[in-house]
Amino acid sequence: MSSCIRRIAISVAASTMTVSLAGCGVLGASESSDDASPSKGNDITVGLLLPETENTRYEQFDHPYFVKKIASLTRNEGKVEYANAGADEAKQSEQMQKMIDDKVDAIVLDAVNAQSIASSVQKAKDAGIPVIAYDRLAEGPIAAYISFDNELVGEVQGRSLIEALGDRDNPAKVVMMNGSPTDPNAKQFKAGAMSELNGKVTIVQSFDTKDWKPVNAEANMAEAIQSIGKDNIAGVYSANDGMAGGIIKALEAAGVTDLPPITGQDAELPAVQRIVAGEQYMSVYKSYPQEAENAAEMVVAHIQGRDIQFDALTRDKVDSPSHQGIPAQLVPVVALTKANIKDTVVADGFYKVSDICTAKFAADCAEIGLK
Repeated sequence: MSSCIRRIAISVAASTMTVSLAGCGVLGASESSDDASPSKGNDITVGLLLPETENTRYEQFDHPYFVKKIASLTRNEGKVEYANAGADEAKQSEQMQKMIDDKVDAIVLDAVNAQSIASSVQKAKDAGIPVIAYDRLAEGPIAAYISFDNELVGEVQGRSLIEALGDRDNPAKVVMMNGSPTDPNAKQFKAGAMSELNGKVTIVQSFDTKDWKPVNAEANMAEAIQSIGKDNIAGVYSANDGMAGGIIKALEAAGVTDLPPITGQDAELPAVQRIVAGEQYMSVYKSYPQEAENAAEMVVAHIQGRDIQFDALTRDKVDSPSHQGIPAQLVPVVALTKANIKDTVVADGFYKVSDICTAKFAADCAEIGLK
């Protein structure tokens, strides 16, 4: 990772998202399509392929913000051809083939299965259609990649869990609920978390959760409770918020009233409310609008042949199992707890206080001064 991006990511992880990457020449590099002489005009079509709907972020943030940014960058002449695979890798391959057949100018791809989609990425390249990997690093000849600093996400989760567990005479017993084995990000989240947890806690059981589904996490957690005992689990590493919800259901079904600290990721509204209520310890706040808008800038710059702008937007380099030196941009993250809800998701316009502090959570909100 470039020192500039890494430096910002680390500083933001300890503070809030009120930071700009402009000092690194990353943001705002393609705010207008007037400057320079593009090799292609504003009348472009971009394919956007998102992986699933279990996580609310894709329909709530990624898709609409990407479409809006493409429109603003192309004076409303650019179009987005959109499809969501619903966690079905075969369906996503069909959706990608349709976009290739439709001769879109470029494809922004968030892969269901990063490995199996490689042949489709190759087909797109053979057809002269560049593919930008979005959020998950797909294999194959990817033109560029944009995501969050995934190992840092895991580090932030692991560090937060250690803080919540506090000092103990014996290492705390922790259950790990990792993400989908077909998602390369899940491996990076786990690696980052383990860099913080190794030697400080005892991992009593670890699961890879099929398709990131909360119902699968709930079943895994029920298995862990039966094996370990509900009173022997000091904390739970959950790779995202949806699974944290399933984990809490399993714990409550087992009769646990004093919930252990549970991590998360994505700052989903139900998770923010659980944090307010003390049911979930933390989440990782990632600015999906920023990721989507920056991806739009990258793809427009690439399609229009604005090489200087494209290079400014992809100053990092990453390697996939099949290709090395892929131009990339890594967006920073921040730990979300009770202490900084107002300074993060509320300040950045993700949610209004009224969204979070419904009647059910009014007393909890008042207790932490969220109003």
